[in-house]
Amino acid sequence: MTSTLTPAKPVNSPAQVLVASLIGTTIEFFDFYVYATAAVLVFPALFFPDSDPTTALLQSFATFSIAFFARPIGAIVFGHFGDRIGRKVTLVAALLTMGISTVIIGLLPSYAQIGVWAPLLLSLCRFGQGFGLGGEWGGAVLLATENAPEGKRSWYGMFPQLGAPIGLLLSSGAFWILLHFISQDDLLSWGWRVPFIASIALIAIGLWVRLSITETPEFQQAIDKHERVAVPLVEIFTKYKRSLFLGTFVALVTFVLFYIGSAYLLSYNVKIRQIPFLDALAIQIMGSVAFGIFIPISAKMAEKFGRREVLIATTVAIAAFSFVLPLLMGGSQGDIFVFSFFAMALMGMTYALIGTALAAPFPTRVRYTGSSLTFNFAGIVGASLAPYAATWLQANYGLNFVGYYLLIAALITLACIFASGKDEI
Repeated sequence: MTSTLTPAKPVNSPAQVLVASLIGTTIEFFDFYVYATAAVLVFPALFFPDSDPTTALLQSFATFSIAFFARPIGAIVFGHFGDRIGRKVTLVAALLTMGISTVIIGLLPSYAQIGVWAPLLLSLCRFGQGFGLGGEWGGAVLLATENAPEGKRSWYGMFPQLGAPIGLLLSSGAFWILLHFISQDDLLSWGWRVPFIASIALIAIGLWVRLSITETPEFQQAIDKHERVAVPLVEIFTKYKRSLFLGTFVALVTFVLFYIGSAYLLSYNVKIRQIPFLDALAIQIMGSVAFGIFIPISAKMAEKFGRREVLIATTVAIAAFSFVLPLLMGGSQGDIFVFSFFAMALMGMTYALIGTALAAPFPTRVRYTGSSLTFNFAGIVGASLAPYAATWLQANYGLNFVGYYLLIAALITLACIFASGKDEI
């Protein structure tokens, strides 16, 4: 959009916009992280029982990674309709896709009941989760930023990002509460299904909120001015390849850090350090709180100092943090608490801004497709294999190499931030 256009007046109140963008991502990420927690605590025994514990965990993480390869497909499909027919209806469809897949996981029979069909059906549902989330994230960010007043995009853009720590908190908390009332045997037998099936209540709330909003002013303006394109994907790969490539690696360290500090850390604590389930979940809950606290802090700093500058400073801090990773993770349980707090605080600092940054270089007519694709390509290169890679590196080379993995990701991200212009982040 050119700066000469007069922005349309917002028709959604700030409260409507922020709640609608936040609640959708909260539900989506709750569904996503319930799977991540179960992939560590439950799925190796129920869906891959014929393997040794390490192999079963790696197989479970392999199904975990399927969602990240499904997400760009979801981004293409939902992005196309989001840029063609609107943000609102597309967000409703994405929420339903993710939610139905999650509920079905809670109803699946185990390997003992139907054999190899069990992990195959689990993988199919995991694909559905990724497909839905691929369309959810970009739309939620645009719902917030395209309703934002002048100079408030970083602040509005951080609200859908808050869905990630809240979803992590709720999913970890669900298993933590369950283990206070049932035994670990009951958790493996039936208790693990409860969070998956219970998500249907959250989905109903999310749909009610999403259906109450109207289209974003910027997209409505694109409709009025006949600026929509027939196939947004073609325009992205024709005119915005550079933004797509750089944005993918600008977000790289965000994903690597998060999945080292969440899914991998949980598996390391339970499987390697033999920390009790409840204590391991408590560490993850504390990390999710730090994650959530630092998201608004980062957004406020970006409004004061600039989004690009805060991203650079945070990425440098993550690179420095990679050197203390093996010391903290290899130390006492208290040291692991410290690791989780700082890892997720840094995650909050980078994640708060990444949504607005990835949407910035794309015009309204292709912004849903462009930002969603960028985010989800970053998920493939940064997140899909992060728990698997970290587990493999630790098992074969030690924790130092997990730190090197994070350092390399930070250096690549830093290089791509510097390669991007100020109007591209």
